[in-house]
Amino acid sequence: MALPPLKDGDGISDYDQLVGDYTNPILQPWAAEVVKKFGEMSLAGITYGNPSNQCWPEPPPFIYKQALVLILQQPDTITMVYSGNMDVRRVRMNQPHKDTPALYGDSVGHYEGDTLVIDTIGIRTDRPYAMIDLFGTPYTKALHLVERYRLRDYDDVKDAIERNKKENWLFAGDVFSGHRGKFLQLELTIEDKGYSRRRGPRRLLTYRGPARGQRLSVLKTPINIITTAATPMFRAPISRISEG
Repeated sequence: MALPPLKDGDGISDYDQLVGDYTNPILQPWAAEVVKKFGEMSLAGITYGNPSNQCWPEPPPFIYKQALVLILQQPDTITMVYSGNMDVRRVRMNQPHKDTPALYGDSVGHYEGDTLVIDTIGIRTDRPYAMIDLFGTPYTKALHLVERYRLRDYDDVKDAIERNKKENWLFAGDVFSGHRGKFLQLELTIEDKGYSRRRGPRRLLTYRGPARGQRLSVLKTPINIITTAATPMFRAPISRISEG
């Protein structure tokens, strides 16, 4: 799917030219080489395989590419059903991790006040198209994700909404600026000692793709995924994540 023509340097993401920042010093040489190779393919007009375009399961964080998710809370489990490839994640609440790798990893959750915290490890690496993002960034068995979901008011997220309008191609248009209800915010922390030179958590940039002629930092700053909790873009029928 091609995007409308862009002007060089306008800062808007370009889905047709996915070039990760392979010069980022946090990447080990082997991981940087993988990202560089995929970037060169993209610039040459080659669409490389990824979990989405090859209809393979999309584990987190790659799964955030999808625009719609239905979140269902049961007594001991939270089920997350995504629209694009009918991916389903199951989060066991208040349970220890299992030591068994799986396509979506092993996710356990708990609440910290009004924040749903999901901790995921054990995402399988022995599978085709093993990458954490559209830039082809690889991961290892040491990958560890922490997601923090909570409802926010418009004033809390308006800066992120404005940044999103300026930097990302909005395929459904601006569905956020006029909304004054609750927004569901996701903050994600990623740690993978297998491909990063540095130890400790790393966080993803919010961009979905670089502008023409620019490279994108794969790992740099906190990611805040903002969406309404009441529009078709994202529904969260969860008793703890509610306006009440």
